[in-house]
Amino acid sequence: MSTGTLPAVIALIVVVIALAVAAVSSMRRRRSRERFGPEHDRTVERADGRHAAERELRGRRRRHDALDVRPLSDVARDRYTREWTAVQNEFVDRPEDGVRSADRLVTALMRDRGYPTEEFDQRARDLSGDHGRTLQRYRAAHQVEHLGTRHQATTEELRGAMAHYRALFDELLSDDGQARRAAS
Repeated sequence: MSTGTLPAVIALIVVVIALAVAAVSSMRRRRSRERFGPEHDRTVERADGRHAAERELRGRRRRHDALDVRPLSDVARDRYTREWTAVQNEFVDRPEDGVRSADRLVTALMRDRGYPTEEFDQRARDLSGDHGRTLQRYRAAHQVEHLGTRHQATTEELRGAMAHYRALFDELLSDDGQARRAAS
């Protein structure tokens, strides 16, 4: 082999390795985006770089995978459906109370499904693995609920919060996250 050939072969090997690393990294980011939805981009924006965000999302996925998230029984699903109807009726007469009740009902549903519910930020992180597309709405609803406790939310904001809570409620009730996780 000539002296010029060896450096060319080494350069080619380095390029192939770099391309393989880039392809694997791109596939991981794509899978993370698919699993976490908009929550992926939100985490990247708030983290100290893409690698830190990906590390955080991997940690969330590991924590989530260790949870005992389970489907509801038909009896529990029917009970929650009736309770949601009562919450909607409460909203008509007392919007702030209705939103507060919606928050409590969604939290109870999360607990029954097996999600830890100790504090909001951790609840949101735990939900991000299966409900990343709805999580943004849940955060917005929770913020309005907080404003409502101080009587600072408008009726339109409260109405929006109810719609946001309903979106997550429907996902949790339908076991949608379980089906997605089983498919991946």
